[in-house]
Amino acid sequence: MSASDYLENKILEHIVGKTSFPMPTAYIALCDADPSEAGSGAYISEVPNSGSYARVATAGGDWNAAAGGQIDNANPITFPKATDSWGTVTHFAIMTSSAYNGGHMLTYGELTTPKAIDNGDTAQFDAGDLVLTCT
Repeated sequence: MSASDYLENKILEHIVGKTSFPMPTAYIALCDADPSEAGSGAYISEVPNSGSYARVATAGGDWNAAAGGQIDNANPITFPKATDSWGTVTHFAIMTSSAYNGGHMLTYGELTTPKAIDNGDTAQFDAGDLVLTCT
C-alpha cells in the first residue's frame, strides 16, 4: 500500500496545524493498472464505468483496529455483480468520493493475484484480505 501525494500533503498540513483534515468516507475502487502515487480522479486507471461497476463505501466499523503499522478489513467488501466484463483488476485505490473518476485518491495497492472480472462475477475482498500497511 502506498499513500497518494494528496494524502501525504494533507497529513503534513494537519500535523503542523495549517489545515484540518476531516475524516473522509473511504470508497474502495478497482483498477486495471497501477494508479501511481500522483493518481486522482480520472487518472487512477479505474476499471470501465460499465456493467454495474460502482465503488464501495466503507465505514470505521468495517475495519479492524490498527496494530503494528497495519489495518485490515473486518467485514467483506463486496462490489455489485458485474453485468459486463470489467477486465482484469490488478490494483485497488481508496478514494474520497463514490463518483466514478471523482474525488481524491488516499492510498492504493497492488493485488497479490490479478483477477479477471467477467459478466456474472462478484468482486469481493473477504474479511482480512485488504491489508493497509504503513512503513
